[in-house]
Amino acid sequence: MAKMLNLKSYTDKRGCLTVIEEQLDFVIQRVFYIYNVDNSIRGGHRHKVTKQAVICIKGQCIVSNNNGKIKEEFVLNTPDHCLILEPNDWHTMHHFSKDSILFVLASTKFDPTDYIYEPYYD
Repeated sequence: MAKMLNLKSYTDKRGCLTVIEEQLDFVIQRVFYIYNVDNSIRGGHRHKVTKQAVICIKGQCIVSNNNGKIKEEFVLNTPDHCLILEPNDWHTMHHFSKDSILFVLASTKFDPTDYIYEPYYD
């Protein structure tokens, strides 16, 4: 089941520094980010193995999630919140603000056979 983490941040007169590495329960194998999104819906899948940590480091977007039992929506709008997506979390990302940058850390390298595109049916 997806869960939101509050990342540890340090703030002083110079700005903010947010730390993530000690809060993840997986080794980071892939890093990517999504930006300049139009009105499209991104994602639309779940995984067989991959866990992901999703952070909107600028702007905001909404992540809709369904783990086969619970449907949830998460608003990502601050860089010190991190959404953890488990492999069974079928998710979409949408309603990106024009300035949004969605940063993703994944537990595996890209493997097209790890993706399951069929949503859960009620």
